[in-house]
Amino acid sequence: MMKKTWLLFIFLAFGAGLWAQDAYLTPKQLIELGRVNPKGITKDGRVIFGVSQYRFASKKKTNKFYAVPVDGGDVKEVSLDDVDLPKRIYSPDNQFEILIKEVKLKKITGKDYYPELKESNVMIIDELGYRHWDTWEDGAYSHVMYMPKGGGDVVPVDIMKGEPYDCPQKPFGGEEDYLWAPDSKSILYVAKKEVGTAYALSTNSDIYQYDLATKQTKNLTPTNKGYDTAPAFSRKGQLAWLQMKRAGYESDKNDIIVRYNKTDVNLTAAWDGTVNSFIWADNGKKIYFVAPVLGTVQLFELAVPSSPSRKQIKPKQITHGQFDVNSIVGQYRKKLVVTRRDMNHAVEIFSVALPSGKMKPLSHANDAAYAQIKMGKIEKRMTTATDGKPLLSWVIYPPDFDPAKKYPTILYCQGGPQGALSQFYSFRWNFQLMAANGYIIIAPNRRGMPGYGVAWNEQISKDYGGQNMRDYLSAIDDLAKEPYVDNRRIGCIGASYGGYSVYYLAGKYPDRFKSFVAHDGIFDWRSMYGTTEEVFFPNWDLGGAYWDKDNPAVRKAYHEFNPVNYVDQWNTPILIIQGGKDYRVPIGQGLAAFQAAQLRGVKSRLLFFPEENHWVLDYENSLIWHQEFYRWLKETL
Repeated sequence: MMKKTWLLFIFLAFGAGLWAQDAYLTPKQLIELGRVNPKGITKDGRVIFGVSQYRFASKKKTNKFYAVPVDGGDVKEVSLDDVDLPKRIYSPDNQFEILIKEVKLKKITGKDYYPELKESNVMIIDELGYRHWDTWEDGAYSHVMYMPKGGGDVVPVDIMKGEPYDCPQKPFGGEEDYLWAPDSKSILYVAKKEVGTAYALSTNSDIYQYDLATKQTKNLTPTNKGYDTAPAFSRKGQLAWLQMKRAGYESDKNDIIVRYNKTDVNLTAAWDGTVNSFIWADNGKKIYFVAPVLGTVQLFELAVPSSPSRKQIKPKQITHGQFDVNSIVGQYRKKLVVTRRDMNHAVEIFSVALPSGKMKPLSHANDAAYAQIKMGKIEKRMTTATDGKPLLSWVIYPPDFDPAKKYPTILYCQGGPQGALSQFYSFRWNFQLMAANGYIIIAPNRRGMPGYGVAWNEQISKDYGGQNMRDYLSAIDDLAKEPYVDNRRIGCIGASYGGYSVYYLAGKYPDRFKSFVAHDGIFDWRSMYGTTEEVFFPNWDLGGAYWDKDNPAVRKAYHEFNPVNYVDQWNTPILIIQGGKDYRVPIGQGLAAFQAAQLRGVKSRLLFFPEENHWVLDYENSLIWHQEFYRWLKETL
């Protein structure tokens, strides 16, 4: 493809003409926004990124790629084939390349066991780990292999030969799970080398090193029983990675570990936060990372001591503002390239000047669209929680907000439960879209969220119906004192743990809200424990299995904190949304909740997506999700 040089104002007009002047955001407009995906930085200092965009009129998605200088300037449309991007798959000496292939190792289906019965449709299962996220186990595993670069018909070497483990890790692993050593003599990769029931109970991923000459594999992190992920070498050849210490705890504090010969040092052990991701500085003397802080996600700088005995320095926050720095693309000279978003804007690419932290936008995929859409203001609101601690909430107001009027108001319950309620921009739970439909939204940073210290983050475990629920109520009750809140029209919505929160509040506080929406929420902890795929999660957060009756945490979780036990109090309209391929919060949760509501005579509706998982990914399904969501609120709130 020939490269096209576009003037910046032409690129800014990407999608222009599709939105009316001064319009409020609509579901279709939201879904049709451009979605930016960085690809990397070239040696000559150009940022390469993709923009995908779906159009309902054509029912097609386009994918285009662009280049822009790190310092800013004209944007060019490019072909990825013509761009010289550093590729993780190529060895530093440029002799070899990594490839990933699926390898069939286990018999699972009836046809595996009985090949003559080709029309059979059955699975024969001997242990757990039989499905994950939205996919059933088929006996095939993703393996890291290597071969000479451009090797053609050469048979690649499977460095995990015969092993029933995955790399990249399923379901969300990618290129961050493998890399070449700086000397090109070995490959590092991340895997959770557990099978069956042990796999479902464990978070013990490790970093392994395969030696090309000896064909031997060594576990580099054998003593740590929690997650070890994201290995990365500095240009000096020093290894760093992310680590969670405690076995079975998926939301443990995520620390940066650096290896000095045979000594491993936790560089963030004394820092009261948790790391999302990191990169090495070009000079190998610093590490840059992103982490949640006070309802946002910011960029930090961390000095790397020259030896393990040198004093560690506290991380320094580089960026400040009401936004999320959600990933670091890379460094070019004295600038970092990052992706950034906020509650009013989808992801775009920015440069960050070092060390000042000054940010400059590089991509403008949706500027023209946003310029024609009226936005509601977003404010930080502080409330005193029931235990006297300060509680931050984000409050989103409708466009053209008039404090002399009264507005229906929605309490948003975040999922996770230990996910940050930061300045995220969702194509489903979009606060600006809710506000455009005439609602005030309050989104509390309740107990259990990162960004307020480790103790705040961890408090929610084994206390699901406790302080975090009181935080929700403190936030909405405080906002309800404002004269512009219509106290007769307060709703409550949420997904995943937020959906659990909705079910729980519906039974424990049936007269507080006028309408509920629960998406893929936990309704009954006993059946959830029996059907969810990552069993380590309820084991940690609830305290164990429901049959462990001598455990006080278990008794509390499965009885006092179990929404199904309060259905007799349900009296408020509820919309229940469920994905058929959600194996994290399986289908029975939503169906059981809907059936209970119907049999109790509570106004209710089931929105069922047979082919969706924990999320709604299909564009037309997403549009129906929005239309039904707002139809329900219009009917009931």
